[in-house]
Amino acid sequence: MDHKTSIQKSGSHKVAAQNRKARHDYFVLETLECGLVLTGTEIKSVRAGNLNLKDSYAAIEKDELWLLGMHISPYEKSSYYNHKPERTRKLLVSRRELIRLKSKIREKGLTLVPLSVYIKDGRRAKVELALAKGKSNYDKRDAIAERDAQRDMARAARRRDQSNE
Repeated sequence: MDHKTSIQKSGSHKVAAQNRKARHDYFVLETLECGLVLTGTEIKSVRAGNLNLKDSYAAIEKDELWLLGMHISPYEKSSYYNHKPERTRKLLVSRRELIRLKSKIREKGLTLVPLSVYIKDGRRAKVELALAKGKSNYDKRDAIAERDAQRDMARAARRRDQSNE
């Protein structure tokens, strides 16, 4: 599947990548929007949808917020000025927000996980970051069972509606 076909438009922003596994592995307590500091070739790769959020997370180091483990593929049309695919990237949040996040992370079991990366207003790269708590295996099984039950109910409702017509 070509990466360019996987980019979705939603309102005034274009979603470049989503971390679908994050909602499966974590309970999302709250979300926030952060700016993402990128180089020239990185933003071109993000606009093309050539990035992966799997196994990425955010951490606070030296009173700054950093995104670790995000893979942005090298830009195909660039020369030797290309970027390192898995370098640590800075996230932009207000000082007040950073202090609030720092105190929340100190709580047991909370972490910062990126949910999606998108281009807002055709100009700036943004990250939807979630303050999340890890799920245990039985929580994951419960979520799967609930999703299957919802799917079965929807299927039964469709069959009932089709038989009534």
